[in-house]
Amino acid sequence: MKTRIVIIPTYNEIENIDFITQAVFELPMDFDVLIVDDNSPDGTGKRIKELQQKYPNLHLLERKEKNGLGTAYIDGFKWCLQKGYEYVFEMDADFSHNPTDLMRLYEACTTHQGMTIGSRYVTGVNVVNWPMSRVMLSFFASKYVRFITGLDVHDTTAGFVCYHQRILETIDLDRIKFRGYAFQIEMKFTAWKHGFKVTEVPIIFTDRTRGESKISKGIIKEAVWGVISMKIKSLFHTYKQVE
Repeated sequence: MKTRIVIIPTYNEIENIDFITQAVFELPMDFDVLIVDDNSPDGTGKRIKELQQKYPNLHLLERKEKNGLGTAYIDGFKWCLQKGYEYVFEMDADFSHNPTDLMRLYEACTTHQGMTIGSRYVTGVNVVNWPMSRVMLSFFASKYVRFITGLDVHDTTAGFVCYHQRILETIDLDRIKFRGYAFQIEMKFTAWKHGFKVTEVPIIFTDRTRGESKISKGIIKEAVWGVISMKIKSLFHTYKQVE
């Protein structure tokens, strides 16, 4: 069985892709990398193919068009399950997540074979270079999600995550509907409803210094109203409990 792989979704990340792949492959712990690229017009996919000559454990999943963060990860999860990876990670390409923290997430996840979250809020507010308005939006969004769902996670929208293979095999990935940042909420909520242990590891989140943010008003709207819909639907759904 293959052990660890990091999924990095990309759209116009040509400024970051060399640096982020190098940072992961230089870690003292071995990680494979899967880039899920949505046909980036800036040539990100082409550059990844060039980097594959240097890094044999760098993989590329090309999609025809930009179709949302959630579907990118779902496609990546299915690819990783087919290849037999035991631990699957989510990470952004822009260094908002420190690659060295991958090792901490992995070590924590091995203790319970569930889900480990790189959390901005479990020990306060650990965010660098965000305007206060965005910090408050993110922080209280997680408070809102906890209130509506009962999910005992401080950073429900976190995108720095380690999954054990069991979670991705148990969840019906085709039932995950959200495409934006609400996808992160839905995955955590669904894993929790199935009885998997979800733990948080404190990290320092640093806003991107290269490239452009992908967040939009539509993504925020999906998260706000989608959480209520998700909670209501869960009341009429039976979740297989893990042993």
